[in-house]
Amino acid sequence: MSAQLHAALTDDTAEAALALGLDERARRLALAALAAVCERGEVRAFAAHGHPRADDAPTTRDTVFRIASMSKSFLAATVLALRDRGLIDLHAPITEYLPSVRLHHRGHEATVTGEQLLSNRSGLGEDNAWVDRHLGVSRAEIAALCAAGVPLAAAPGTTYQYSNLGQSLLGRVVEVVTGRPVDDVVRETLLEPLGLRRTAHTADGYAADALAGGFRTFDEGGSFTPEPFVGSGALGCIGSMFSTVDDIAAWMWFLGSAFGDDPVAPDVLAPASRIELQQPRTPIPVPSGMFDGRNLAGAGYGYGLFVEEDQRFGRVVQHSGGLPGFSSHMRWHAATGVGVVAFGNSDEFGARRVAGTALGELLRRIEAPSAVVRPWRETVTAARAIDAAILAGRPATEYPFLAGHVLADVPAPVRDARLAAQLEEVGGLAATQAPFAERVVRAADEAELRWRIAGARADLRVEVRLVGLPEPRVQGLATAVVPRGETRIEGELPAPADRHRVELPAD
Repeated sequence: MSAQLHAALTDDTAEAALALGLDERARRLALAALAAVCERGEVRAFAAHGHPRADDAPTTRDTVFRIASMSKSFLAATVLALRDRGLIDLHAPITEYLPSVRLHHRGHEATVTGEQLLSNRSGLGEDNAWVDRHLGVSRAEIAALCAAGVPLAAAPGTTYQYSNLGQSLLGRVVEVVTGRPVDDVVRETLLEPLGLRRTAHTADGYAADALAGGFRTFDEGGSFTPEPFVGSGALGCIGSMFSTVDDIAAWMWFLGSAFGDDPVAPDVLAPASRIELQQPRTPIPVPSGMFDGRNLAGAGYGYGLFVEEDQRFGRVVQHSGGLPGFSSHMRWHAATGVGVVAFGNSDEFGARRVAGTALGELLRRIEAPSAVVRPWRETVTAARAIDAAILAGRPATEYPFLAGHVLADVPAPVRDARLAAQLEEVGGLAATQAPFAERVVRAADEAELRWRIAGARADLRVEVRLVGLPEPRVQGLATAVVPRGETRIEGELPAPADRHRVELPAD
């Protein structure tokens, strides 16, 4: 996060966002709740509500809640860590590791890969209602179920369906290739190296007064019934974990920091592998009841994580967790490292709504960019040189850094005539121009740059796009007239890149 955005994220801003998310409705639906604003792994503000065991003890920042399906992100990261070590081939049929598993579709045996299971497009159908009460089922029972033959609800690789059973098969693969219980492998691979000491698959290691108990309400919070913890067996790897807001803040930043120049703990899991987790692998139609908010340009499931593309703020990565008695959610903004985590000890709590509302408000208040783009030095060098050539009135034949085809596709006399007409339209270029960096208006990616040149009545917008060669060259050059101070021509639709923050390399 830049110093400007860091300054915008004040305690008051964070607390106001939390108050909006953890509203009266949310507080009514859980005996205890906890929500926190996080920045680059640190809790900046938190809001606690109620009594986690229905006694006199208040909810605190350290209260441990069950995080349910948020556990899948830990499983997915462990699977990729083993993949990186050469122990798992995600593109091999799952039967190479689990030969007794039988999957079939429309009467025929189906081949399903680990990658399809991890990204929820294996063809195995939705099973949320079933899995909650089967979390503690033994490995022998699940193995017998899979050996008997499991029907697919769709052809493998064709559509998104959230399959807990499917992802749990990857837990069995982890055990096959390591010879260790999957819980131990997750702990040794991720939790211990990252110092997540308050995160575990079972409640055994926590003091009784540290844990939030689970409760259910069937009358909109009018009354609550205690809900015992469901067990942790063969399906536990996909939904049994417990954690705190501080541990989840650190986990979100471990994953999110992979998008920056200084990723956390690269020896634990390669940054490139963490980025894989946060890429939408399986499209999910939007709008959808699965996502809070109406401004989605797209959404998909990555590996153990949902990925949203917000029309205004760009990429948001998230995952919910729900079990009888608990609701949890974590979400973070890829461009800034700002996130929100929410826990409630009722399955009616709606942690996704709480965290989504809070993060959306937070991003609006700090005017967060949709992405951070750092153009190639060659992009900036070419743009500055072409800017200088236009300001000096030089013909297109003297523009530097052009690839050979540019003046063949649009001949220099044509370019010069078009530019002359545009300069007449803007009333001629102003004699004094702001520094180049202040005139940059957009960069969709590292090979593109768009900037303004001030005119007497309007502005000239210039755009270059480079081609990636050992010595990058300008492959596209365009100019347009835009109203003074504007970035788009009349009728041009807004684009996500309009909200990117562009950071030019130091001179």
